[in-house]
Amino acid sequence: MDEIQDPALSEEIDRLHAEHHRYAQRLEELIQKPYLSEDEQLEEVRLKKLKLHAKDLIFALERRSPAVA
Repeated sequence: MDEIQDPALSEEIDRLHAEHHRYAQRLEELIQKPYLSEDEQLEEVRLKKLKLHAKDLIFALERRSPAVA
């Protein structure tokens, strides 16, 4: 993987990766349950959207950043 030159950009990408991971972990917890309450169902939908948004932001930031091999 190429290293990002801009430290602020790299830090933001790392933060988004951590967020994405937290969303994925919580979704996995919800998936393991045999039944979801109404609130948990709403949380699952919200988490899926947040996870996708974080992934999109990561991709956009990585594409626009100059990288060093």
